[in-house]
Amino acid sequence: MPRGGKKGHKGRGKQFSNPEEIDRQMRLQRKLEENDGAEKESSESDEESSSDEESESRKRSGVEGLIEIENPNRVSQKSKKVTEVDVSAPRELSRREREELEKQKSKENYMKLHLEGKTEQARADLARLAIIKKQREDAAKKREELRKEKEAEEAKAKR
Repeated sequence: MPRGGKKGHKGRGKQFSNPEEIDRQMRLQRKLEENDGAEKESSESDEESSSDEESESRKRSGVEGLIEIENPNRVSQKSKKVTEVDVSAPRELSRREREELEKQKSKENYMKLHLEGKTEQARADLARLAIIKKQREDAAKKREELRKEKEAEEAKAKR
């Protein structure tokens, strides 16, 4: 019977790396890390140089090194120091925040007008309330009349 049962063996056989190959890769990785560390130390000392020099010295991938690209969306975000941040300046609101504020203001304005009875819905509500009030008054009058008639009939029956 073949490996893996009736359906056959799936996948590859296990492959083990040579110890020499692993050592070679480790040495190569250490050399790269040492070179990166040396570059970082030299770049930290040259940090005071202008941003133009930094953009020229950075590695460019693909055709970026051959063609000058002026993409406004590709501006790198520069972090500001705490001393540079102006807290007193008004913060610009995002579109969603502006829309949310406008929505709240319009709702407050509508409620104010509604309480004063100046909106269509408020007028309709007041008219409906007036009709219900009148119906209740009529029903109360009818109940009072029926009660008085009953009392009068009971008084006649006792005599």
